Amino acid sequence: MSLSKKIALFATNALIFFVCFAPAAFAQAANAAATAIDPMRYLAAGLAIGIAACGCGIGQGRAAAGALEGIARNPQAYSKIFTPMIIALALIESLSIYALLIALLSIF
Repeated sequence: MSLSKKIALFATNALIFFVCFAPAAFAQAANAAATAIDPMRYLAAGLAIGIAACGCGIGQGRAAAGALEGIARNPQAYSKIFTPMIIALALIESLSIYALLIALLSIF
């Protein structure tokens, strides 16, 4: 199975999972006692952080690999490649911080 088919299969499964379980995680409880412990919120928050960390890790790895490959092919281009790579890594990392914020908002 090719990589693109695996990614498509994973994305489809994740979409189906979120369509099935996200409404239950964010549904309003009928009484105040039920809002004290809502395990679906914790499940949704954990999955959000896990998927965001996985995606950001893959993105950072690919960005670093591409930059290192470019520097290995042309060492004189180090100064032109390194700074944009660091900026790109910071932007990728900000996505996982946004996912953490969304997860914390879904819990509290």
